[in-house]
Amino acid sequence: MIVIAAVLIGAILGGLTARRRKGNAADIAQFVLVYAIAFGIAGLIVTIVIEKLAT
Repeated sequence: MIVIAAVLIGAILGGLTARRRKGNAADIAQFVLVYAIAFGIAGLIVTIVIEKLAT
């Protein structure tokens, strides 16, 4: 669940960042993907840490 939320938050932040920098559609798409992947990986790491600490 954390990973899904992180991916969605990353995609939203990426899109907003690209719009703020006045990027075209390709720039916005690239920012959305890169931020979503980065936040997804961070969410995955957080999930693994939480699972390891719970046991």
